[in-house]
Amino acid sequence: MDAKLILDFLRDIMANNNKQWFQEHKEEYMAAKAEFERGVGLAIARISTFDPSISHITVKDATYRFYRDTRFSNDKSPYKNHFGAYIAAHGKKALHGGYYIHLEPGHCLLACGNYWLPTNILTACRNEIMGNIGEWLRCVENEEFLKYFGAPETAGWDDRQGFGMERLKVRPVGFPADYEHMRYLRMKDYSCWHSVGEDFFDGDGWLDGMEKIFKVAKPMLDFTNAVIDDYE
Repeated sequence: MDAKLILDFLRDIMANNNKQWFQEHKEEYMAAKAEFERGVGLAIARISTFDPSISHITVKDATYRFYRDTRFSNDKSPYKNHFGAYIAAHGKKALHGGYYIHLEPGHCLLACGNYWLPTNILTACRNEIMGNIGEWLRCVENEEFLKYFGAPETAGWDDRQGFGMERLKVRPVGFPADYEHMRYLRMKDYSCWHSVGEDFFDGDGWLDGMEKIFKVAKPMLDFTNAVIDDYE
């Protein structure tokens, strides 16, 4: 993937986020979009080798509009400052978790999991974790997972790596206050992410790095998806 071409365009749109500039540089946008989508196609093919459940997903299924919905935002900038793709077996609007690729100047990353879950499914996930804590700890406390994503309660989305974007300040209702592994029950999502340098996506070698990171996250993803699938 020509990451420089993509990121150079994104830097330009960040400095000139208006319709006139965009229309005058539409060809640059189309070139960056096409290159990103080529990379997403390669990513889908590679992920399919270790997670066949996403093999039917197309590039269109996984990618988003570049135009922002500004109706309910104080920021009226018409365009995004990143390209993102969410590769998930049930589609990018489903609760079933998947794999996320994000290119943004100064904030490129790979992520995996479920970034939002309703209360009833969160409760089911918490019960599953308590009932199968040994399996869960093998998924999220092994050396590789901690190296790439860290432990919960240690980071936010803008940090280099993290596990869980939001968490409760106190224990969830109905769960024992003295539970040894309460930090996993306080999580409001089961997503993990790892930031990479801007040169990570250059060429095609990034697919090997992506595969390694996503394979580390996959046991956690499979654990939570097994619960979510009972509700979707």
